[in-house]
Amino acid sequence: MPVKIRLQRHGKKGKPFYWVVAADSRSKRDGRFLEKIGTYNPNTNPATIDLNVDGAVAWLQKGAQPTDTARAILSYKGVMLKNHLAGGVTKGALTQEQADAKFAAWLEEKTGKVTGKVDGLAKAEADAKAKALEAEKAVNEARIAANTPAPADTEEVAADNGADSEE
Repeated sequence: MPVKIRLQRHGKKGKPFYWVVAADSRSKRDGRFLEKIGTYNPNTNPATIDLNVDGAVAWLQKGAQPTDTARAILSYKGVMLKNHLAGGVTKGALTQEQADAKFAAWLEEKTGKVTGKVDGLAKAEADAKAKALEAEKAVNEARIAANTPAPADTEEVAADNGADSEE
């Protein structure tokens, strides 16, 4: 039975949410699957990916072929690297401890990059809010200045009102 690791679409129209599943390649896109490996939510920035890494590696070692998009997701989360390192352990090129150390180092570096992106996005959003607030304050001050009469005009108006009341 040819097995594929692919995305199964869920969510409503215009708001996709995907399950990453191992499924028979002959089954429908959203049909029967063998195992749910994780989820993928492209609606957030950066996209939220929750993945069972060991389960995905197990399916890859059994011969499951990921689709292009699923391969990109698996690569992003380190499943392809872990599978590659597991192949090296099987061949005797390195020990399991060395493979685990390499994977942990890669995972730490990747987490740092993702955290940096999240921080950058939060800073950009805060800067945009501050800039919009400053622009709004300037517009409000201009509107207030345009609606209030000048001090010299106020005295003339008061003098005119006083002359009208004496008559």
